[in-house]
Amino acid sequence: MTSLKKRILFTSAVTIFSAVIGLSAGYFIGLAIAVRVAEIKLNEYANRIVGDWEASSAELRTALAAVGASRLHPCSSDEVGYFRALIFESEFLRDAGRMHGDGSIECSGALGKLARPGDQAKADFTQQDGTKIYESLAPYRANDLQVITLQLNDAFVVFTPITRMHVEPDPMHYTLTLTDAPSQISRSMLGESSTAGAPILTHEGQFRRGDTLFSTRCSIRFFSCATAYTSISETLQVNHTKFAGGIGLGGLFGALCGLVFCMLYRRNKSVEQQLRRAIRRDKLRLVYQPEVDLRSGRIVGAEALARWTDEDGVVVGPDVFVKIAEERGFVGEITKLVLRHALRDFGETFKKHPDFRLSINVAAADLTDPEFLPMLDRSLAKKGIPARALAIEITEGSTARRESAIETIHGLRQRGHSVHIDDFGTGYSSLSYLHELSVDAIKIDKAFTQAIGTESVVVTILPQILAMAQALELEVIVEGIETPVQAEYFTTFPQPILAQGWLFGHPVSVFNFLQLLASDRKKSVQPVHAELARELAVGELV
Repeated sequence: MTSLKKRILFTSAVTIFSAVIGLSAGYFIGLAIAVRVAEIKLNEYANRIVGDWEASSAELRTALAAVGASRLHPCSSDEVGYFRALIFESEFLRDAGRMHGDGSIECSGALGKLARPGDQAKADFTQQDGTKIYESLAPYRANDLQVITLQLNDAFVVFTPITRMHVEPDPMHYTLTLTDAPSQISRSMLGESSTAGAPILTHEGQFRRGDTLFSTRCSIRFFSCATAYTSISETLQVNHTKFAGGIGLGGLFGALCGLVFCMLYRRNKSVEQQLRRAIRRDKLRLVYQPEVDLRSGRIVGAEALARWTDEDGVVVGPDVFVKIAEERGFVGEITKLVLRHALRDFGETFKKHPDFRLSINVAAADLTDPEFLPMLDRSLAKKGIPARALAIEITEGSTARRESAIETIHGLRQRGHSVHIDDFGTGYSSLSYLHELSVDAIKIDKAFTQAIGTESVVVTILPQILAMAQALELEVIVEGIETPVQAEYFTTFPQPILAQGWLFGHPVSVFNFLQLLASDRKKSVQPVHAELARELAVGELV
């Protein structure tokens, strides 16, 4: 199976897995949100029920007090008329009158004065203040309509609670629970019967039993509790569109997370693993770009540059793969590979041309690695190459750990290596810092070269850099020279300057570079000789 197919399968598997996780997360998150919304609505509904019951009870007690306060002759025509007036003025009273203690009606506004007392009835609840409550007192029974009768002493009132209580549409349900004072037994009086039990129906709070959610609110004044309840399945059925949308969004989010993970994995970890394999299998290659003496036009050296093409045939720039190697702690392996290839490629060249110098780049980690210098010594000794033939290039940033960097630089120079500060001007080197580092050369960054011929203020800094280098007796190498104008600019300065750039040659393979070097040794190479360099660079990575 090819690497591309493996990655496609891996990406598909991760995406599907993430989508499933997202769907599951969406389900549970949607369920949690639905439950929370239901709890809020239940709480509001319970508060409304108990509020309506308190309002009804307050008005009933007022009406009951008005009946009991009558100073008219009991059950006289005037008092019956008085009861009728109370009923007429109230929006919820169905009847009012007088009742014996045994629960038999003597007279009322609706029934008038009975020839004989009505049937005796037993109160369903007795509250702590002595108020008796009858759920269905004859003759006020109705098939589907709840009728409540309150009696205090010999006064009674009758009302239909449905005219006062707001009924919530499905899936909300409610029950109003009262506690009988003598027996302390609690049970539902209004609404739908519930088997939740006293701990839920008579105590304030939110509860959950199995699939059912409860919210209970109690009235201390009127000795009652209202419980609103619904099932989770009913809630989800009502809100199925939002719930399904939440699940779908969870799945989509999960799939997107999976794709992002795969992208990050491919960009970081996968690239790292490919790079490690490439180093182990010696798959990195080197190209070489000439360094030319501007005065003589001759090639005096070259810079070794690492190049890598990953397993998909994609060219990965050194700024990417070197950074990954530095972050993952194996950049030293790249340095060893570059050194090994460079010494192999130019072993004979060093012997034929003792004045030729090859530059290699080392990372900050190399300068702090105690094995770097011994490894370098062994590699040169094995090939019989003098240290002066190999220049070491370091960036300004790699000298941030000053003490270890200075110690390694001194060690390199003592062995005969030339040490160069690469990309000079992009970091933080100062005159005193350069003196402290005790390097041999600076390589002026191409950003300064490209500013030549423009009005950029960067150009005004170049003479100061060159003067500083001359004062410190530092060799100067200029990067990025691409036009004759740029080359001519640097020939106006008194000190010798080396140049590197496409005007003099692109980075090419060792075979093509050695051809270029051989041509250079036969005749003086001027910038026009770059035509040969460009021809040799055909097919090379630039």
